[in-house]
Amino acid sequence: MARLHLFDLDGTLLHGTTAPVEFSRQLGREAETVALDRAIAEGRIGPPEYAAQVYELWGDLTEAHVRAAFESAPWLARIREVWAEIRSAGEYCAVVSLSPSFFVELLLDWGAHAAHGSRFPDVPFTEPVDPAGVLSAAAKVTTADRLCAEFGVARTDCVAYGDSSSDKDLFAAVPVSVAVNADAHLAGLATYSYTGRDLWDAYELVVRAR
Repeated sequence: MARLHLFDLDGTLLHGTTAPVEFSRQLGREAETVALDRAIAEGRIGPPEYAAQVYELWGDLTEAHVRAAFESAPWLARIREVWAEIRSAGEYCAVVSLSPSFFVELLLDWGAHAAHGSRFPDVPFTEPVDPAGVLSAAAKVTTADRLCAEFGVARTDCVAYGDSSSDKDLFAAVPVSVAVNADAHLAGLATYSYTGRDLWDAYELVVRAR
């Protein structure tokens, strides 16, 4: 049976940072976004409040800023090679992230079968952000279920890769999980744990055990 590999973005594929921090840096507003990232990680605000506040910070954001952030971000090594290997094995790979979809969807060009993020208006913004389109930890599981239906697999065929509290629900819902450079929120929850800068090495933990 084919498997579906589900990858978190912030802190997982991106090492030590988040997509919002990366494109906020392009606007000179990195510090404000780091503070908001800390607030949501600590549970002091929820995803809708976070989205509303970063939306205000990103009023000047353009596609050029987003592309520059994507190209300069500290990605793990060999992401494209891992996804090419997954495809060649007849399996599926998808990114499910709380970060804005306009950034997450750029990973389709690297070989992901699907990429889902919180729904934000296209940049530059001319419409408000809809709180109903902002993903949460629980929504990652719902999204995973939709992807399972799309690709004809079950939850029992899924592997999740993540690093923080936003991945706890998904780790609990699937049989195999890999904590990648993870914080204490995932302690004891993951099937495997990886620390480093190369996604291939994290992927091999799953492959060798099969």
